[in-house]
Amino acid sequence: MAITDADLSALLPGMLPRLGAFALRMSGNRDDAEDLVQLACLRALERAHQLQPDTSPLGWVVSITHSIWINELRARNVRCRSRSEWGDWIDERVCDPAAHTPETELMHQQMLAAVVGLPIRQREVMWLVAVEQFTYKEAAEILHVPVGTVMSRLFRARQTFVERTSAISFSSP
Repeated sequence: MAITDADLSALLPGMLPRLGAFALRMSGNRDDAEDLVQLACLRALERAHQLQPDTSPLGWVVSITHSIWINELRARNVRCRSRSEWGDWIDERVCDPAAHTPETELMHQQMLAAVVGLPIRQREVMWLVAVEQFTYKEAAEILHVPVGTVMSRLFRARQTFVERTSAISFSSP
């Protein structure tokens, strides 16, 4: 049984926090992320009849979000958005303000640089699997690539991240 427009309309509000976080991670810009989520929700509602019964509604809408963003990147002929905006967002949400010392601040900046410095394809997979905790299969469906490609990109992303962060000290001063 296919999902109805009303069913999807009822599910979308619960998806908004994860869609917003995903859109922000992909775009690196709050305004772009808000526009991206709005477009994705609109497109999902317009195409609710295309959602297959065995497909996760969240994964399907994340896939739509990803497709819209890739099309936007192509239209802008831009490969990378501002890293500082994305970094500020991560610092606001991930870093513990009470733990800010010069040493921890440097460590956070180095870790952020390592993640932001990953090629976009590796960064997308890392966020979907490691942060959003989608399965490899779900990430593959979202990105429209084979599962093996997801696994390969994630392996390379983790390998690059470890190489770039190996000199970072995680011990307390």
